[in-house]
Amino acid sequence: MFGVIRPIAWGSERKLIVADGDSDYETDSEDESDAGNSSLADLFTEHKMILVVRTDLQMTKGKAAAQCCHATLGCYKKAIRRHPAVVKVWERSGQPKITVQTKGEESLLILQAQAESVGINHCLVRDAGRTQIAAGSSTVLGLGPAPKHKLDQITGDLKLY
Repeated sequence: MFGVIRPIAWGSERKLIVADGDSDYETDSEDESDAGNSSLADLFTEHKMILVVRTDLQMTKGKAAAQCCHATLGCYKKAIRRHPAVVKVWERSGQPKITVQTKGEESLLILQAQAESVGINHCLVRDAGRTQIAAGSSTVLGLGPAPKHKLDQITGDLKLY
């Protein structure tokens, strides 16, 4: 139970597949339009990152922590390129990260689609299959950093992990 936890090749659908240790993660291509630019007002609100962990995979605590780290780093690398002002706001507020849970891949992918539709920075972690989880399994979805109110619209009903 964490509660709060403070590029290899181009794949299909213009996703960059990135390998990092035990996992791969996907991120949108850099030249894709950025519908989610934060407004000036958003830069004066509380920001956070949400890590959505799949519970149906029954990952050990260590495995889940590693997958959350991959999601955090993936989100950060993407955000620092695309939303440097948002990253600065998030960093100055202590880089809050909240872990929540979902029961399966379908709900994880729905959350990813919701984030994409409103332009929220995100990173889907897919396990490399070297230890406990089958290769290619979606394990964690990182969202943000982004304004708290925008993330709460998508993940506000999820239980803490």
